[in-house]
Amino acid sequence: MKQVRIGLIGIGLRSSIAKYWHQPDGESVVVAAADLSISRLKAFQEDINKETYITTDYKELLERQDVDAVVITTPDHLHEEHAIAAFRAGKHVYCEKPLAISVDGCDRILDEWEKSEKHLMIGFNMRYMNMFRTMKGIVDSGVIGDIKAVWVRHFVGLGGEYYYHDWHANSSNTNSLLLQKGSHDLDIIHWITGSYTKKVSAFGSLDFFGGEKDNNLTCPTCDQKQDCTEFSTTPLNQCAFRNEVDVEDNNMVIMELEGGIKASYLQCHFTPDYQRNYTFIGTKGRIENSEPDGKVYVKTRKSNTWHEYADQTYDIKTTEGSHGGADPVICQDFVNLVLHNKQPLTTPYAGRMSVAVGCAASESIRAGGKVVQVTQRVGSEKAQSTGIT
Repeated sequence: MKQVRIGLIGIGLRSSIAKYWHQPDGESVVVAAADLSISRLKAFQEDINKETYITTDYKELLERQDVDAVVITTPDHLHEEHAIAAFRAGKHVYCEKPLAISVDGCDRILDEWEKSEKHLMIGFNMRYMNMFRTMKGIVDSGVIGDIKAVWVRHFVGLGGEYYYHDWHANSSNTNSLLLQKGSHDLDIIHWITGSYTKKVSAFGSLDFFGGEKDNNLTCPTCDQKQDCTEFSTTPLNQCAFRNEVDVEDNNMVIMELEGGIKASYLQCHFTPDYQRNYTFIGTKGRIENSEPDGKVYVKTRKSNTWHEYADQTYDIKTTEGSHGGADPVICQDFVNLVLHNKQPLTTPYAGRMSVAVGCAASESIRAGGKVVQVTQRVGSEKAQSTGIT
């Protein structure tokens, strides 16, 4: 195979990354797309490839012999169904995070992946962002010593705009935003520390969004739109205060990782700003990032080495492409995985473990903060061999 022929299942907002895969003169080309919306499919043809085969039945896409690999960008609760079907059809799979909305769902996907002899890659594009690759490199260099504590604050400005105007706000579709949104952060904690979470205790609630509004109410038809702080002019315009909204809009998670590392993760969806703030504290110092400033700060303590004599600031370079330049790189990594068996920065098992932590934290929240053990996957040599690094 000299060129990967790709089909997409789900033509929502995230499907915009298809432009990085459609390279007719390169190693990959987009040849098919499936979605329930004909209008979205036709728009996709116009934007990506006018020759793309389109269908409203994803099973028709999977039956095509000219599709080598499938990209899954459907709502979270459909990932399991679509990934399993793709493996059974003999396709390689790129699945957007989270891998599934339950641990059992993840394990069923991994079971099919292991039997298929095909490749599976998870869309953890934060591993490809310059900011977090820099932080990973700093930690791996040993300059801050052995990590003992991690603090992460996720300010999800415009949370209503991104998550409470559509399907994300119902737990039957997402379980929790600790999976949909938090899976990135939980994975980065695992990746940079090199350790998986063993147990969690968490608290969270629905304090701003949700309410008693009709489930069919949309922003354009609402008689209170002039005074509503969450009025939306985008196609995602279901009322953010509708009755069916049941996903916590702020969460606090305490984790114990392998090796005794303690970590905290805080997420809020009604904060005015949008940024992720990470702090890793080691035996010789700490690092902290500032997304608004594009910097990573390294501060050192007495260590009887030359490192103790100076602190350091890293100015993160900008790269072209969406998500800070991460998307074109992660898309190329999938092509390299399929064509050249080159392992990417992400791993299937890491995708499973971020979901496992999110599910455990959600269980803890809904049980009043009890300590919940994070379930490990056993009896899977292939999954374990492609672990955290």
